[in-house]
Amino acid sequence: MAAKSALVLIADGTEEMEAVICIDVLRRAKIDVTVAGVPGSDPKKCSRGVCIVPDEGILDVKTKVFDAVIIPGGAPGAALMAGDHVVGQVLKAHDDSSKLICAVCAGPTVLLSHNVGKSRRITSHPSFKEKLANDFDYQESRVVVDGSIVTSRAPGTSFEFALQIVELLTDKATADALKPPMCLKD
Repeated sequence: MAAKSALVLIADGTEEMEAVICIDVLRRAKIDVTVAGVPGSDPKKCSRGVCIVPDEGILDVKTKVFDAVIIPGGAPGAALMAGDHVVGQVLKAHDDSSKLICAVCAGPTVLLSHNVGKSRRITSHPSFKEKLANDFDYQESRVVVDGSIVTSRAPGTSFEFALQIVELLTDKATADALKPPMCLKD
């Protein structure tokens, strides 16, 4: 079986914990992760000042198909992605192919801006509830899965979010096997 793949989008202002935890956990599960910068491949200064160097820019991956696209939060980074038409093209192509579209914290606002997953069950950071509740079936859960849409709340839910993505791309046993080496509780 071919290895599963995931695209993690980052921009200046992305929440670094949400990005790095997803990247790390998915790679531990042997998922091929590509980190793409929006708009380019230059280093991105995240919300708390950590700089992350993307593998590629969004233009380099816009025609590639991944098993999952992941949008970390961080309001400034999410705002940049929400206004980027190439991000919209990537999300719509993956949504049309029933690939996983995953967003955490402010990330679901990117889905709203690009008209992806509307009326589906989602969650987000509580501060974005009012912005999202009219277009989505808003939930208060830590991680919400509705078909191919996976959402979560904040840095504190990032491990649960990443493990849910691993489970959906592989299986529960693979996700569960990652917990003991990281000293995560069940």
